[in-house]
Amino acid sequence: MAVQSRKWMILVATIWIQAFTGTNFDFSAYSSEMKKVLGISQVQLNYLAVASDMGKVFGWSSGLALMYFPLWVVLFMAAFMGLFGYGIQWLVIRNAISLPYMLVFFLCLLAGCSICWFNTVCLVLCIKNFPTNRALALSLTVSYNGVTAALYALAGDAINASSSSLYLLLNSLVPLVVSIAALIPILRQPSVDPLSPEAVRSDSIMFLLLNLLAILTGVYLLIFGSNTSDSTTARILLAGAIFLLVFPLCVPGVVYARHWFHNTVHSSFHLGGSGFILVDDDDLELHKRLVSGEGSFNDRNGSLSEDGCEYKVGSEKGIDEDSTRCCEKMIEKDQLVILGEEHPAKVLVGRLDFWLYYIAYFCGGTIGLVYSNNLGQIAQSLGESANTTLLVTLHSSFSFFGRLLSAAPDYVRAKIYFARTGWLTIALLPTPIAFFLLAGLGNSMALRVGTALIGLSSGFVFSAAVSVTSELFGPNSVGVNHNILITNIPIGSLVYGVLAAIVYDANSGRGLKLKFTDSIVCMGRRCYFLTFVWWGCLSILGLVSSLLLFLRTKHAYDAFERNRALAEASKEQEPTS
Repeated sequence: MAVQSRKWMILVATIWIQAFTGTNFDFSAYSSEMKKVLGISQVQLNYLAVASDMGKVFGWSSGLALMYFPLWVVLFMAAFMGLFGYGIQWLVIRNAISLPYMLVFFLCLLAGCSICWFNTVCLVLCIKNFPTNRALALSLTVSYNGVTAALYALAGDAINASSSSLYLLLNSLVPLVVSIAALIPILRQPSVDPLSPEAVRSDSIMFLLLNLLAILTGVYLLIFGSNTSDSTTARILLAGAIFLLVFPLCVPGVVYARHWFHNTVHSSFHLGGSGFILVDDDDLELHKRLVSGEGSFNDRNGSLSEDGCEYKVGSEKGIDEDSTRCCEKMIEKDQLVILGEEHPAKVLVGRLDFWLYYIAYFCGGTIGLVYSNNLGQIAQSLGESANTTLLVTLHSSFSFFGRLLSAAPDYVRAKIYFARTGWLTIALLPTPIAFFLLAGLGNSMALRVGTALIGLSSGFVFSAAVSVTSELFGPNSVGVNHNILITNIPIGSLVYGVLAAIVYDANSGRGLKLKFTDSIVCMGRRCYFLTFVWWGCLSILGLVSSLLLFLRTKHAYDAFERNRALAEASKEQEPTS
């Protein structure tokens, strides 16, 4: 039981790390002040946001560090990267020191790299300590990365609501403090032993409870995160938010109580009729059964090409129309046959499915990230500067909800089975709606609704991406393949950000010129109108790409589910035969 308790304490420590290290999401809270102090254009400001996102390109360096250093050392290396990266920026924005633009660019890059290193540490902790419930552990902990901006907004109101530079100070110090708090659980990691079927089910129920607690945390931050009238109220609300983050520490106590409950009261209840299918122990071997069983399935229904990549249905004889045949050929060409097949990097970049997935991410989640980077200037141009903190909290909270929703397919699989790529397509729907709403109305209400929809959509994409990559291109190759996938983030940050900055600067000729600086502020709907239209059109491209990916992978997911059902049915019949 002590081992089980330490395992859950590590999960809580991982939640803390994620909750306070999503520091790239509060860039918009201080970007206007940074632009003013440095006296730079919107294009130059965008390059600073790109530098932060470029840290993901160097995510491989954290894996390299883990080959030579213990996990806790890599954790503190990440913390000190953030301390110097954000801390020196804070000194710059406070006019304590003066640095050239290129050095500030490097500091943003260093700070962005620290985020990636923190994520790697959390990924390793979840995989090592929850091998059976890895997907649920990753989904839960990654979700908390979306609440960082809301937590820091609440902390900023509690300390000094008028100081936007305070976000940089929080970004630099808080992750280091949290790393120190998480050190003891990390150093006392338990040995991982195989779990019994009952233990797997119990852990799944525990994850369900933790997800419900996470939803409560998100609702709390959404309601109270930016509606503070004074610092005293903000401090009380901040204390409540911290309590919700500390409360999961009660889980180890629940582990002990559950053992007593099982021996005394459990016989009075039966959980087998639940409508949820969580992670079951049978799923551990399901992938191997699928790979072996899919061959017979293909022999009955179709054929594979020599390279094992092309899938054609043998019963297609009644299609006479050329247009229909052409469409089906496009769907079936180089189509994935089974889930979980390992794809080395060279094979990965040669697959059409990967590039459809890449475009869907590039034109979906990445646009949402760039929108959040520009949220400060968007609010300022629409005369909503006073509500920037509210908008940051709104985006952060709904991004958190989107990340939590990415786990929904695992919980409702019994009643509503749908390919994960189909859920990804549904998740991308709000993004074009939001951008066209912003372009068409451009008022305060549209800004708030659009921000919430974009946060919800991008949050889902960010959290679901690891699972989708693992399922489509192999769990053992997910580290390398996912790093290849997220190269779209710095590319998109550069392309979309420069597009927005050029439109912004082009419309700032009649804008307001700030005193003592060369920085121009554009005011009015025209500042981002064309940007919203372009982003909306590009997000439709991402939606179409995701839909094609769903159509091309649907049969593989269906085959996976059939094999899982057959495996369970055969196992149930074993005792009787």
